Amino acid sequence: MMWNEIRQNKITEQWVIIAPSRGERPQDFIRPSREREHLAPFDEECPFCPGNEHVLPSIIMELPKPDGSLWQTRVVPNKYPALVPEGDMKRCKKGVYLTMRGYGRHEVIVESSEHNQQMALMSLKEVAIIIETYHRRYREHMEEHMNMMVVIFRNHGAGAGTSLIHPHSQLIVTGLVPHHIRWREEVAQRHFNQWGRCVYCEILEFEMQDRRRVVFENNSFLAFVPFAAEVPFEIWIVPKKHKADFGNISDEEKPDLAAALQGILARLYKKMNDPDYNYIINTSARYRADDPELHWYLQVRPRLTTQAGFEVGSGMSINPTVPEDDADFLNEEII
Repeated sequence: MMWNEIRQNKITEQWVIIAPSRGERPQDFIRPSREREHLAPFDEECPFCPGNEHVLPSIIMELPKPDGSLWQTRVVPNKYPALVPEGDMKRCKKGVYLTMRGYGRHEVIVESSEHNQQMALMSLKEVAIIIETYHRRYREHMEEHMNMMVVIFRNHGAGAGTSLIHPHSQLIVTGLVPHHIRWREEVAQRHFNQWGRCVYCEILEFEMQDRRRVVFENNSFLAFVPFAAEVPFEIWIVPKKHKADFGNISDEEKPDLAAALQGILARLYKKMNDPDYNYIINTSARYRADDPELHWYLQVRPRLTTQAGFEVGSGMSINPTVPEDDADFLNEEII
């Protein structure tokens, strides 16, 4: 019998319950076949499909396909933005409460001109263009002094919060840094003050030696199921070279990130029948971009479980699979 275990996430100091006794194995999370692959390459009702530009607020930028035949990525303002560029960050009192204007920016990064395309099935050159688009938009926004943080994320599937099928990512700029990101920075700062090294580099070095949770590696990146994964098949893609800021990714690293991301998503697609997932680029806030204790990384979180009462009430996650088993399953040869 495999015992339950409580593991600590070194990045957040949060505890995670690893509970294989709940009886779920990696194979139990394989989704039924989806209908996504039967979509047409064009949908006349989709605002992101070519020919429907008249319904877009505007087009911020485009990058062409590898063969130059049409646009590969297109960046547009979100029609229903969470934050808007008007206003400032001045705090105001409302009784005993604090408020401010909803300053920021919210963009959609359309990843393909084809309605039925998926990043998991794209070529490496196509994914590299998406990474290039991320980087250009990130760098441009971080040049504005009011912008403290840029969050780039992808919601794939209804269970992950997407409302449009056409392949796309999103970018939100804020003028403040949320508490949980400040906490993550503080944990890294304490570790650096005590041990004189980056906690992420320490994890990276250990995972490269241990190998039990590694699922992908190339010259620039290591991808692994984290030791204290909060959800089944959570994966971190971590740059081997220490950098706090995604904005400092090099031209040599970009195709390696594309290969790592496409490789991981393709493996989830084939092994798990295209699960819903979110991925997020976790990077430093503006004022910490050169700090020696911080390290950016891309986090993939499949949506295979639902948070229940204990998790909501305690703040602790329960993962019914063992991270090492998840890695073994993903590393099995695809037949």
